[in-house]
Amino acid sequence: MNRSVLSPLRASRRSGAVPIRAVLCYVGRACAAATLALLVSSPVSADEPPFTLAEAQRVALLRSKQLEASQLGVSASKALGIAAGERPDPVAKIGLENLPINGPERFSVQRDFMTMRSVGIMQEITRPSKLRARAAESGEAVRLAEAKKVQTLVELRRDSALAWLNRYYAEAADRTVLQQLEAVRLEVTAADAAYRGGHGTAADVLTARQAFAEFEDLASESSREVSAAKLALDRWVPGASDHALVGNPAIDTIPLHKHGLDAQLARHPEILALERREELARAGAEAARADRRPDWSVELVYSQRGIGYSNMVTLELTVPLEIRRASRQDQRLAAKLAEASQAKAEREDMLREHAAEIATMIDAWDSARERLERYRTSIVPLATDRVVAARAAYRGGKATLTDLLTSHRAEIDARLKALQLEAIAARLWAQLAFLEAPPEKLAAIPVSVDADQRALP
Repeated sequence: MNRSVLSPLRASRRSGAVPIRAVLCYVGRACAAATLALLVSSPVSADEPPFTLAEAQRVALLRSKQLEASQLGVSASKALGIAAGERPDPVAKIGLENLPINGPERFSVQRDFMTMRSVGIMQEITRPSKLRARAAESGEAVRLAEAKKVQTLVELRRDSALAWLNRYYAEAADRTVLQQLEAVRLEVTAADAAYRGGHGTAADVLTARQAFAEFEDLASESSREVSAAKLALDRWVPGASDHALVGNPAIDTIPLHKHGLDAQLARHPEILALERREELARAGAEAARADRRPDWSVELVYSQRGIGYSNMVTLELTVPLEIRRASRQDQRLAAKLAEASQAKAEREDMLREHAAEIATMIDAWDSARERLERYRTSIVPLATDRVVAARAAYRGGKATLTDLLTSHRAEIDARLKALQLEAIAARLWAQLAFLEAPPEKLAAIPVSVDADQRALP
């Protein structure tokens, strides 16, 4: 603590009396010095690099296994799409036909004219229209996997931003509590000094100590919330607790408007995923419709008989007989069409649900910012002025120490409420601002997270 601030109190103690004016002057200057020291001291120390919201999102994307899993899902769908457009492999056949098992020619492969050693090949002739339908269905599966990857990306950006903001405002609240704790500590010191000098009462001392204990408890709670917020951010950005947070997010602008939300939410990742699911089901319906026409198979067999007998070639064409199409193929087609209708209904319902939720969030965001402005321009300044007035009244003997400590409590309540409103507005802003992934973020998605494990700055 500044020795020049303590000098009047120490001089008074040496003289054997502590004038109340000297005590109050000491408190006022000490409070100002403590507040100035806390305000000047930045949360970023010299040996810690800054860690912004954008940097937290970048590192979260690089370290995320969810994004890696989504990318692998896209790769798997693409591989299956290549295979879907290919005809089935040919089938090789080898056999021994009409082998006698009794009589003088039993187990002989050359004596009986009917015994044949055969080798052949069979190929299913899949219709080109069926191959195109299967390839189209696989293509829609790839698009669905890519939509889910975008959804994962958006959720990562949003959740990592929320974790960053929670820690940011938890630390801001903790600093505010510590400032008030230091001010109350000085009030306790002044009350003790005044009591020893015969200018105060034991009740004042006990009141000040009780208030200090309450502020200490509040500081402990705020410190616990900071620790929890750090652990939550470490879940998205390992090692982030070793870095100080800097930067004020621009929470006063959002990319959405209450009017025309249906059109604005058309690019919402969940809506897009359901749209891709509907398209996949319709492509599956086309593939099921193509499957209603059976595929032919052709088989060529070369058969070798015993010495003195002619060798033979057999050519066969086979086709499945769909004698129960209404119970098999038609039912698969009906199921795919029902899935497409289900996806469409769910998409339309989710669009209405999201539109209502977003409109509510925009209203809440506007209300929080309006109330925050009221606290910044009116309530917090009035609470600060009340502390100044209570200190002046206490100095003139027109107020008690309890009144002064009550004003301190009202001031910290107002400051913490303002921070709470700002945190609410910031969280709503994060949920509204990161509803969809910008194109540059999509292009920057790593194929493999392990290939680019860059460390924190």
